Amino acid sequence: MWRLPRFSQRPPQQSTIPNSGDRKPQGNRYPPKTVFHLITAMRPSILKVLAYFDLFSYPVTSAEILLFLDKEVAPADLTRQLEELIREGLLFQDGEFFSLRNDPALATRRKRGNHHADELLKIAGRISRRLYRFPYVRGIGISGSLSKHFADEHADIDYFIITSRNRLWIARTLMHFFKKFTYLTNRQHWYCMNYYVDEDALEIKEKNIFTATEMITLLPASGNGGLVRFFDANNWTERYFPHYKYRTKEAQGTLPKSFVKTALEKLLDNRWGDRLDDLLQRWTNRRWQKKEQRGDRNVKGDRMSLQNDKHFSRPNPANFQQSILERYNRRLNELQTQWSLTPSSERI
Repeated sequence: MWRLPRFSQRPPQQSTIPNSGDRKPQGNRYPPKTVFHLITAMRPSILKVLAYFDLFSYPVTSAEILLFLDKEVAPADLTRQLEELIREGLLFQDGEFFSLRNDPALATRRKRGNHHADELLKIAGRISRRLYRFPYVRGIGISGSLSKHFADEHADIDYFIITSRNRLWIARTLMHFFKKFTYLTNRQHWYCMNYYVDEDALEIKEKNIFTATEMITLLPASGNGGLVRFFDANNWTERYFPHYKYRTKEAQGTLPKSFVKTALEKLLDNRWGDRLDDLLQRWTNRRWQKKEQRGDRNVKGDRMSLQNDKHFSRPNPANFQQSILERYNRRLNELQTQWSLTPSSERI
């Protein structure tokens, strides 16, 4: 059965990413560290990972901490430092999970969410192949909480969609017209197509811990060519997560060509296609401006706001993204004091 890779999946063997279960590194790739070095160099990095996922009440494994560190370290050194933090009462362990809070309910919640995510990922795989058949779609990734291998009982399936240059609005309009029919079967939450970019806007402009986390966890679903170019265009993520360069960039399996998709693309490969794309962008802009003026909210109670451009359509980062960054900064400053660390001057 086709399925998406898990968030905590071990990277390809040739990448040589260390894993907590790997053999002892050969040579001097991970030179011996003194206890002083571990405390001064690794603790701030570990804290950043734990503080970020604590915002979502999500305990993490040692392999996941290793993945999200802002520097490459030996698994043995990370293990030693985690054990020391537990002895000092700054970190708590429940089975394979580590958390800043001594709350067993967090691990239980995560296990339940991981199990539900397994079910939704299978559905997401099928739907991604279906969505890829729409004209001008060049790549589809799974984003949101599901890309972190977690889904609560109210989870949606979020998609990140790459389109051909200057045809984003034709593709988006057709896909959202199709979504209208999913309301008849109450399956609309399986089709949350909320972030689009075309091939002229592959690089994400907002570069911060939030967008970097979304980049390293985005799950390739369909359309290898577009996805590979997208991941390569966003190698700035390595500044936050060095292990980004080892991530999987291609989806599993291949998809047959669609006659209808090919025919429609050829039909609109002219100035009439250009005009139609511009018209659909203006029409969508007007609709969303009215929604924002009315203060419309979605089913989760969040205010609806969309940023639109010729080459992208995405949720307004001034809402959820900015809220997460502000909470993260506050939480990180509190914990740096608790851990007796010097506050970081790095840009988050």
